[in-house]
Amino acid sequence: MKTLVGFITALLLSFSLVGAVMATPVDTYEFKSVDNQKRALELAHSLRCPQCQNQNLIDSNSPVAQDLRLEVYQMVDAGKGDDEIIEFMTSRYGEFVLYKPRMEAKTYILWLGPIALLLVGLVIGFIFVRQQRISNAVDQEISAEEQAELDRLLKRDDK
Repeated sequence: MKTLVGFITALLLSFSLVGAVMATPVDTYEFKSVDNQKRALELAHSLRCPQCQNQNLIDSNSPVAQDLRLEVYQMVDAGKGDDEIIEFMTSRYGEFVLYKPRMEAKTYILWLGPIALLLVGLVIGFIFVRQQRISNAVDQEISAEEQAELDRLLKRDDK
């Protein structure tokens, strides 16, 4: 019984340590207002970490993301608008930092590509289904001679 209690205690302790290891560092920036905090967090959620490439500034633990979060927080508290902050980030890190790229000539393929692929897929599907229907209709048509032969064979099987 004593080893079972020891095993359960060790198991609970290891689970609590796993939770501590997986914890993310908390930013302790003091905002001037709650509105600034909400705006800064929304903005940081919409910007991609240049180092991680698949996480936003809030989710990333990289030092670059921490610095950029702090910079976004300070710019929001300084009274800069969202457009100014986004312009600053894109001028420094390129369009890559935007999760939602702007609609420009160089991003048309990104925005319109999925729609074009969907349309091409629908056209191919339509053509395929139409050809299947035509080939089934052709296969179902039989000549008068074939019908007579079929009737003769069916009558033979009935006897």
